[in-house]
Order: sequence, then structure tokens, then C-alpha cells
Amino acid sequence: MSTFDAAPTALIVHAHPEPRSFTTAQMTTAAQALRDAGYRVDVLDLYADAWAPTLARDEFAPVEGHFKPQAEQMRAVKDGTLDAAVQAHLDRLLAADLLVLSFPMWWFSLPAILKGWVDRVFVMGGVFGGDHGIFGDAALAGKRAMLLFTTGGSGESFRPGGGYGSMDDFLFHIHRGMLEFTGFQVLDPVITHAPARMTGQERAAALDAVRESVALVAADRQTVGQ
Repeated sequence: MSTFDAAPTALIVHAHPEPRSFTTAQMTTAAQALRDAGYRVDVLDLYADAWAPTLARDEFAPVEGHFKPQAEQMRAVKDGTLDAAVQAHLDRLLAADLLVLSFPMWWFSLPAILKGWVDRVFVMGGVFGGDHGIFGDAALAGKRAMLLFTTGGSGESFRPGGGYGSMDDFLFHIHRGMLEFTGFQVLDPVITHAPARMTGQERAAALDAVRESVALVAADRQTVGQ
């Protein structure tokens, strides 16, 4: 449970293959805004770390017969045999008061490497199920989460009636099916639309807007989930 007794921790999980991208600049801007507000910031750069996104049979103890991934996650949590990389990331997730998923929206969803991070690290028995429930009874209840991302399309195209449809529709499976499901209080996303079409001045202004939005999130550090 987050309190005011110690500096809160933010875990930023970043998924972009180009360190000079606007998405990466947006992430570093957000990280600095959180530090300026007194957060300890932990950054997982999935591409830089060559994160393996596939939940594979061989990361678990040998299984005879039918392989059931969630059952094996439960068993690995109980036996203390989770893959070392998964365990390290799970520990960092559980230690964070705020989770920030940073990414470019690809095919109206998460990049595969980030979805694979969720597949492997949101472990059954570790963050939900087993000794934990789901939603308000899950292990991450009392923590906050937000999406920080860029799009290729304009803001107008993601409005109700726009060319793509409402952004809320595209984010539901992430907000509800991944974050709320594991207990998080989901905050409003911070989105920069179509940075590739912006001038340098417009991109600078967009980063200022990101800094202001994240600062507002950081300022609202009330304990949740009580």
C-alpha cells in the first residue's frame, strides 16, 4: 500500500526499438517529471534488454503430459522456481506504486514485446489467482497504472465517429483486461497523436504537455484501494 512515509516508486516499462524516437523522448520526459516530483523511477527498456516476449514451456520445470501455462506459473510461484528474469521483473512490479506502460500504438494495441512482458510477468499466483483474487482482490490493488503512448493517426481520428473509432474502445482490453483485472487503479492515458507529422516546435510543445500531464499524476499521490 502506498503511503506518504517514503518516496513512491514508479516502474516505467518501455517498448520502442529506436532510442531516438519521439516515444522514447516522451518516456524520458515522463521519467524526469516523476523524479522532479519525488518519485524513485525504475525503467525497464524491453528492447534494450532484449526481453524475450514468448511464454515458453522450457522456462518451467519439466512437465509430463499437457502443458497449462497458468498452472505452471502457479506451481513455479509456490515452488520458488520462476524463471530468473521473470522473477526479477515481477519483484520490480510488486515494489512499484505506479506502473507506466510506454509504447507506440501498433495495430491499435501494444507492441508484441510489451504484450509478451504482460504474458510472462503478470504471473498467475503472483499477481492474481492462488492466494490472490482478481480486480479489487488481486495483488496489485492499491497501486496505480497509466498508459503513455504515441499514435500514427490524429486525435480526431480516434474520437467517437472518427475514422478509427473511439480510443476508449481500443484501450478497453488493456485497461480492464490487464490492469484493472490485476488490481490497478487505472489513470487517464497520456497520448501524443501523430508526432511523426509534427514540426520540431510542435514536438517540443507536445513533450511539455506530457511533462505537465505526468506532473499532475505525480502530484495526486493519495493512497488508493483502502
